[in-house]
Amino acid sequence: MSQDQGTDRLKAALRDSESESWSRRAAAGRQLAAWAEREEVGPILERLLLDAHDTAVTQETAQALLERRDLVGLRAVLAALSRAEEWWTADQLDGQVFGYQSWMIADDRTDEFVDQLARLAADQDKGVREEALRLSRPGEQPWVSVGT
Repeated sequence: MSQDQGTDRLKAALRDSESESWSRRAAAGRQLAAWAEREEVGPILERLLLDAHDTAVTQETAQALLERRDLVGLRAVLAALSRAEEWWTADQLDGQVFGYQSWMIADDRTDEFVDQLARLAADQDKGVREEALRLSRPGEQPWVSVGT
């Protein structure tokens, strides 16, 4: 894909993130996850992760970010989880994090997951730190304390 095509796809996804259609917002979240490192994309991803109208947007965006299987994606989801005000949004995000944890363990990447949590436990964002620490506790299940 050329740089112009990439820029056009980014612009289209940014435009679709504002759509009235939940399916277009969800697709935009999935596409924007590829550009999660970009400063201008972060706030839009957070808005999609905390979508006030449809948890499908939350789910698709979180899943795409976590499918990156990197610190950037996990951090974005934990940041949104720490800011979720509606229980259904927090529940959806927590479920996605639990799935991510399960993928990492099943793929024999437990050490990588533990390393990601350790790095995020020192993050500048208090919410990210708290979520990473919660997930780091032995025996702690992700869905136990969310939304309370």
